[in-house]
Amino acid sequence: MSLLGVDVGTTGCKAVAFDLTGRQLALAYRDYPLVLPQPGWAELDTRNLWHRIEEVIREVNGRVGGDLVEAISVSCQGEATVPIDSSGQPLYNFTVSFDHRTVEQAEWWQGAVGAEKIFSITGMPLHAMYTLNKIMWLRDHRPEILAKTVKFLCVEDYVNFRLTGEFAIDWSLAARTMAFDIINKCWSNQMLDKAGISAELLPTTYPAGTAIGTVNERIAKELGFKTGVVVATGGHDQPCGALGAGVVSPGVAMHAMGTSDCICPAFEKPILSEHMLRNNYCCYSHVYPEQYVTIAFSLSGGLLLRWYRDVFCDKERQIAEREGKDPYEVIVERAGDNIRSLFFLPHFVGSGTPYLDSYSRGALVGLTVDTTKEDISRAVLDSTSYEAKLDIELLAEADCKINELRAIGGGAKSDRWLQIKADCFGLPVLSMKVSEAASLGAAMLGGIAAGRFNNTHDAVAAMVAVDRTFDPDRSRNKQYEEKYQQYKEIYPSLKKFNHLITRNK
Repeated sequence: MSLLGVDVGTTGCKAVAFDLTGRQLALAYRDYPLVLPQPGWAELDTRNLWHRIEEVIREVNGRVGGDLVEAISVSCQGEATVPIDSSGQPLYNFTVSFDHRTVEQAEWWQGAVGAEKIFSITGMPLHAMYTLNKIMWLRDHRPEILAKTVKFLCVEDYVNFRLTGEFAIDWSLAARTMAFDIINKCWSNQMLDKAGISAELLPTTYPAGTAIGTVNERIAKELGFKTGVVVATGGHDQPCGALGAGVVSPGVAMHAMGTSDCICPAFEKPILSEHMLRNNYCCYSHVYPEQYVTIAFSLSGGLLLRWYRDVFCDKERQIAEREGKDPYEVIVERAGDNIRSLFFLPHFVGSGTPYLDSYSRGALVGLTVDTTKEDISRAVLDSTSYEAKLDIELLAEADCKINELRAIGGGAKSDRWLQIKADCFGLPVLSMKVSEAASLGAAMLGGIAAGRFNNTHDAVAAMVAVDRTFDPDRSRNKQYEEKYQQYKEIYPSLKKFNHLITRNK
């Protein structure tokens, strides 16, 4: 028997089947395009998204052989939401995290309630990206859609609904709406009443790893499941990835190297300090019981690398095709060896933490006439590391010190990139036996719901294993420290100009 974890991201989805020791049995992946109706807007075609999810599930079910799937759970991007009507049909596209149309709603919250109060209830620093703002935008600008809406669903609960007919979301993803009380573990009447949104429009909340039903017989037949497959609440992709990397105690953090570059440490009590709020670090339930997480992130970590690949790396793509490699592998291999004063500000869709500045933009700083393509490639890799290093430094000041990072995601498959990270951070960076840790974390939650493990602790012990440890080179870390101090000056130096060009298009 096997457990299926489905990970639904911003630019692609995957389904991965695992046995009860964490061994990967089958994987399928599909990507999909962002829909960009106008500048600042970013959506996913809801029907196309579901078709791609169906495809990866069907493909994995066709490849597991006798290891039939007995439970499924979903890890997914946060904040994205879709309204559905009484027949269960989507009324709009999913609007994703870095859709900026909701800046007006976020600014309204600041005046109406204030960031401090919102943070004390929801654990979310005020920002335009959260689901509640997206719902309010539809209320304000597309009231005819709101009139037909029976539920607003995030990605996890949308998949749960398609599989079972139940409206169910876990606590970690519910928190990403900015409408969830993280202390009392329920929808916040204070937030919803102020927004003018009924709690009836939202799904029921459950702890991660709760069995909510079984796959509908018709859907099971279409997707290649046997009957009676348990569907469990999963979670937000970052805590799911942290679970899949064994991040279940203080001092250890997951480092996800995917579309967004993200750091996710675990801790035992909620940290709702002024320092956390000032630096825009959220606080919400882990998918591991009785623990909390925060996330520090760059919205365009892997997205920057993808843009760079598509726009500038035709040669590397040709080499990859000829040698049977991934284009990213070739880009990392051919990046220069020297640590230079050449920097990318990777704010291509606004900044992540600590600034959460929707008006910031990307920049390449330090070009000279002798700058090479290899130098620029190295600047892409180094600058995403500098962004993460800033967060590691600030989290330590919030009593969330990180001593070890566990790397997951596509970038974690590159030994060279992991060594660059370790040298830059001055911390050990570990690769995992399973780099698809978000899918593994979701699969573990399915296994718990199906009764295959007594508890989450046992699931981690059975299914999570470290592969290699990359220790920092102290001499290169010293070089990075010098460049990092230079890098920290770029955002404040360009902030005024970036706001000027962004607000006055």
